[in-house]
Amino acid sequence: MKTIDELIAEGVTGKRVFVRADLNVPLSGTTITDDGRIRAVQPTVEKLVAAGARVVVASHLGRPKGAPDPAFSLAPAAARLGELIGADVAFATDTVDESARATVAGLGDGQVAVLENLRFNPGETSKDDAERGAFADRLAELADLYVGDGFGAVHRKHASVFDLPARLPHAAGDLIATEVGVLKKLTENVERPYAVVLGGSKVSDKLGVIDHLLERADRILIGGGMAYTFLKAQGHEVGSSLLQEDQIPVVLEYLKRAEDKGVEFVLPVDVVVSEQFPDLKAKAPTVHRTVPADAMPASFIGLDNGPETNKLYASKLADAATVFWNGPMGVFEHPDYAEGTRAVAQALVDSSGFSVVGGGDSAAAVRTLGFDENAFGHISTGGGASLEYLEGKTLPGLAALED
Repeated sequence: MKTIDELIAEGVTGKRVFVRADLNVPLSGTTITDDGRIRAVQPTVEKLVAAGARVVVASHLGRPKGAPDPAFSLAPAAARLGELIGADVAFATDTVDESARATVAGLGDGQVAVLENLRFNPGETSKDDAERGAFADRLAELADLYVGDGFGAVHRKHASVFDLPARLPHAAGDLIATEVGVLKKLTENVERPYAVVLGGSKVSDKLGVIDHLLERADRILIGGGMAYTFLKAQGHEVGSSLLQEDQIPVVLEYLKRAEDKGVEFVLPVDVVVSEQFPDLKAKAPTVHRTVPADAMPASFIGLDNGPETNKLYASKLADAATVFWNGPMGVFEHPDYAEGTRAVAQALVDSSGFSVVGGGDSAAAVRTLGFDENAFGHISTGGGASLEYLEGKTLPGLAALED
């Protein structure tokens, strides 16, 4: 996999360099609530600017249905990128049409443009190779070179991620190189004890990684909404908590395999419950209480790990040499249900081991709860990509950069 430094050494001055970034940031209206992914690609953009390239940044945002939708415009991300690099960033109001062509043509050496949301064009995500390829052909007309640096999208077989690198000389940006290096630490010659913390809403989202890590991890700690499927599998009442009953047979199989292999599987021993889901906009105090995980009231919903679980999980992480964490422990967006997630983050900060925060909501939680990002070994920009890598899957966006 060629590096961006090697590409620059070959000469990029005056050349149009297409940077596939991941600017898929959370928005409240037009306000960016977490700019971590923009800051993650900033070093690659600045490196190309310093080398005199004409930088064309492209990304997706959200899930528009193959047509323009103002709610998913990348205009706020383009403006924020300009603030971060301290320079004007031009913005094309389409992906490959008149505005994109004119905006790219107007770039001078060391200048930057951002294209509108790639998913406004149905060719970006099409499962039809010809349709996807046709869109990649049009993107290729806008550039001379390609740099893949959108790690959060490398598990997608999309035009700008998979097809476009085959049409242009290409290299991996610094972010992707860093992410792959970190993931190798989690899969090759891992320092032990190796602990994995998995949370989030759906157990089905994590089945593949659990299956793979049962062969590799020493401890697997489960929290968040997915924990209630495990608790139900053990015969406990979970009230109106998130539950995937169809996954209970798989969960039981994993618990048995963990026992057979000597992998410690750790579930909540107490949970914070309420009679209704909290209002995440108002964030007003709620009526809630802590109950044993095996004694939940039938009319309540589980929203966070309880204090005894927080102590237990901290103890299981204290001596870990390697920790991978993906998914919050509760509804961290509300202060009444943030302590479980805060406790895991604090345990990683306190640990002397190498800690990886696996993107998505976990990365947002770390920043929302006020932790110093530098206190962790690495905060990934790609939750889904990280999980699929740990499952042992081939990621299309990385495979496209390797030839």
